Order: sequence, then structure tokens, then C-alpha cells
Amino acid sequence: MADAALRLTALAQELLGQPLPVRVRAWDGSEAGPPGAPVLVVKHRRALRRLLWKPGELGLARAWVAGELDIDGDLYEALDLMAGLLWERGDGANAKGGLGAVRDPRVRAAAGEFLKLAGPGLPPAPPPEEVRGRSGTRHTKRRDKQAISHHYDVGNDFYALVLGPSMVYSCAYWEDAGTLEGAQRDKLDLVCRKLALKKGDRLLDVGCGWGSMAIHAAREYGARVTGVTLSAEQAAYARKRIADEGLADLIDIRVQDYRDVRDGPYDAISSIGMAEHVGSARYREYADDLYALLKPGGRLLNHQIGRRPERDESAYEIDAFIDAYVFPDGELAPVGRTLSILEDAGFEARDVEALREHYALTLRQWVTNLERDWARAVRLVSPGRARVWRLYMAASALSFERNRIGVNQILAVRPEEDGASRMPLRARVWRADATA
Repeated sequence: MADAALRLTALAQELLGQPLPVRVRAWDGSEAGPPGAPVLVVKHRRALRRLLWKPGELGLARAWVAGELDIDGDLYEALDLMAGLLWERGDGANAKGGLGAVRDPRVRAAAGEFLKLAGPGLPPAPPPEEVRGRSGTRHTKRRDKQAISHHYDVGNDFYALVLGPSMVYSCAYWEDAGTLEGAQRDKLDLVCRKLALKKGDRLLDVGCGWGSMAIHAAREYGARVTGVTLSAEQAAYARKRIADEGLADLIDIRVQDYRDVRDGPYDAISSIGMAEHVGSARYREYADDLYALLKPGGRLLNHQIGRRPERDESAYEIDAFIDAYVFPDGELAPVGRTLSILEDAGFEARDVEALREHYALTLRQWVTNLERDWARAVRLVSPGRARVWRLYMAASALSFERNRIGVNQILAVRPEEDGASRMPLRARVWRADATA
């Protein structure tokens, strides 16, 4: 079989109704497709069997994680070219039934040829990095802890390699800083300023990660911080950093679900990149809990990824690759829905700042860090896990750049009993020359 690439591109065009925008290199060494385009390398016929049994994004993701597919050339360009076949097209009506569920005779014939090219065999087992064995109701405390452990308890050294010295796993703020570390410092300081932190204030940091926000708030503003996380590895790392900084008297790091925090009231609450894990069914509970933990006049800074609204919100589906390999049970909501639920819980929304482009820049920096030290990353986790991260971060960067998703900081206040917010009259300052 010396023409596998030519046969693949012809079959793909028949099945998809359009030519592949990338070049294909098959396991037999053959190539076909647009000259000069990034090359989709199909290293093993097993990748085709994965697509037969799971057409669409999840089948492609399994083949990528297993190392059966690769990209020769610019990964961002390749993903951008294929976006119309993935995120913008969706898995399609045949994803559940496989290619055998296709009714069009011409497409069924092409599917049969695809089956011959894939070769005999049962559906390959998913790569070990895929989440399996989930049961019970989403977003119970037990299941949330398992989901968080899957993503975060993969080794602090690996996260340090990707995130850099700041150890901040959310979008940086690229207003003035020229480095990732400086931009992350500026983001943490922006949060502290929006919360109007001062010496002695009690701050609850929900989803505290490796302790960066807690350390900044305590060291720079004299705040007394309680940080909660469900990741034991994060907590251990954060406690060591805090001890090394000499801030143990100001910061308490707990392995605790935010729903179990009972020692309010707090002067301020920061929730940075955590609310995506809450889930739509639990979001009002999340808002109610944080409202109850704040004193009247206290501020909440909710930093959260949001998706574009769907015309039919009931048709929204969680991204198959992200759910299976990255953030199990994670859900995104439009920023308008988030605002409505926070206000329904009693908060007054005072400011919304969109940071979409900032996250794209941050993700590209993380990809650069990963690719720069790829061999060590593979040793720290596994080849499959490293491939998961490279794909998810690069694809996410493009999603932010193309406005498929965004990220927003919502500053909200729990009003005083008389309705006052105690917020300053001066609005956030915008520079007249501030353009992208």
C-alpha cells in the first residue's frame, strides 16, 4: 500500500464534503494534499480505527494522545486550518452511531473504503490518560475531588515547567509587563486592587492553587488569607512556599471544598479560574455560599472563562476532548448567565473586564515553555499526558484568539443592609489610545 495518503485525502473529501486543508503523510511514507500546508502525520492505521468507532473530536484526540497522529509544521496553523472540521463543525450526527449510521449511499461507500484502509481489528482501547470509570451525579464533593485530582495531581514539577516561576494557572495581565512572570504578578496585583485589600483584611482564596495569590495578598497588602484547594499536591507545594516566604502567620492553606468553609465572614473573596469546575447545576449554590461568607460591603472577584451563547442553550455540549483528558466535568457558561446568577444570589455587579486576548498570549507562553523542555516534560508525566497539554493549550489559545471563548473578571459586592456598596464613584480608567 504505497498510496495510503492519496486514498485518505480522497476518502476524507467524500466523507466531509470538502477537501482536507492540510497535507497528509501516511504510515507507508506517501504524501498527498496542498503543497506547503502543515502536514498531518498518520503514523499508524490504528488512528483510522479510532475515527471509525468515534468519529469527530474524541477519535482524533485519542489518536493524538496515543501518538498515532502528529503535526509536522506549525501546530497553530494546522489547528486553525482544521477548526472548521472540528470545533466549528462539531462531531456531527454520526458521532454516536459511528460511520455505520450514515444513510447516504455514496458516503456509506466511502466509509466502507475507509474501513478497508483502517484494517481489521476491534476498537482500540483509549489511552491511559483518558478519564474512565466516572459514576454518580456530577459535581458532588466526592466526584469533584476526583476530577480535580485528575488534572492537578500530576506532579508539581511538571506544572513548574509549564507555568514558570509564578506558578499561576490562569491568564496573565499583559498591560505593561514583558515577561510571563511579570504579567502574572500584575494580574495578582490587579485582583488585590479591585478587592481594595488592606492590612488585616480577611481574604478567602477559593481554588488557591499553588498559593501565588495568597502569597501576593499577604506579602504586598498585609492580608490574612485562607486558601482552599481540593488538590493535596497543590496544598503541600503552597505551604512550603509560604514557609519559605516567612508568611505562615498570615496564610492558612486547607485541602477543603469551598462548600465546607464555615469561618466567615471574610472581607473579600477571590475565585480565580476555579468557577469553571462548579457546573451549571451547582452555580447558584456556589454564588449563595460565597455571598454568605462575605461581610456586608465585602467584595468578590470572580475570574472565569466563559463561552459564547448558543442560540439553543439546551443544545450545548461539553467539549469531548476537554472532558475526557483535561478538565473532567468542567462546564463553561456565557458571562451573562454568570452575572445573572451572582445578582440573583444578592451580589451587586460593579465591574466586568474582558481579558480574552490576555489568555491567548498566556497560553502561547505556556506552550513555548512546554516545547522548550519537551523531553523533561515527558519524563515527568508521560508522552500521552504531555501531548494532551500541548494540544489543549494550543487549541485553547486559538479559541481565545478567534473569540470562541473568553475570560472575564467580575467584581461584585455584597451590599450593606441599607443597600450601599461603599464603592468609589470613580469608574475604571480607560486610556484613549488603548487599542490592540
